Amino acid sequence: MSDKIKDMVRAKYNQIALRSNKENNSSCCGSSSCCDHEDYTIMSDEYSHLEGYHEDADLKLGCGIPTEYAQISEGDTVIDLGSGAGNDAFVVRSIVGEQGKVIGIDFAGAMVTKARGNTSKLKFENVTFLEGDIEDMPVDESIADVVISNCVLNLVPDKSKAFREMYRVLKEGGHFCVSDIVLVGELPDELLKEAEMYAGCIASAIQKDDYLEFISDAGFKNVDIRKTKDISLPAGMLLKYLSLEALDEFKKSNTGIYSITVVGHK
Repeated sequence: MSDKIKDMVRAKYNQIALRSNKENNSSCCGSSSCCDHEDYTIMSDEYSHLEGYHEDADLKLGCGIPTEYAQISEGDTVIDLGSGAGNDAFVVRSIVGEQGKVIGIDFAGAMVTKARGNTSKLKFENVTFLEGDIEDMPVDESIADVVISNCVLNLVPDKSKAFREMYRVLKEGGHFCVSDIVLVGELPDELLKEAEMYAGCIASAIQKDDYLEFISDAGFKNVDIRKTKDISLPAGMLLKYLSLEALDEFKKSNTGIYSITVVGHK
């Protein structure tokens, strides 16, 4: 089942990568031939004011800005998990400078190709994008000062292994900062069954306490949520999956959907 989920998510994000940036900004993830929902960009934050921002790399797929709290320093080596077209990686590059190093890892081949094309345009020699799984990163252990990720880890079927891998690739004393989607309460079964809602990071979200437990179990210390943002799903989007009665029941349940930005130290 986990392989099927990963194949589905990979296919969705390959589709997104193949759309032009202009199309991605005009709707949820491009034209209706890709998807017809807001599931992919409803949670995104504005990046255009940040140093290092590159419009062609911004596919509006995040749920936070992890670099705000990542405490990245000039000269650091930073790994960006689920790096997409390079949006966060290029912001990181503006911080680490020419002496630092940025490694993006994404399992969608079209995303990696797009990110590499953007890197070539910007003529960065210290930014690299690799195709690979977060649960089995194609990098050596203890090489990163900081690991970041933006609305990606909730898509990984084996979250425990993903956090253990993050621990492995970090140097002693290193840390991570990720933005991700978590729940407090239960989603309706109808949403959990929808591929679009999974790939859009909603149906794949787990309980906040369970998420934090995965982090602690991986060995991280001083784990702290630095920012919490409520995610409100528009009724028009939910009615594509739920009946009016089911939507009313969901609203009464007071289930919370949140973007959290959390840090942890090795």
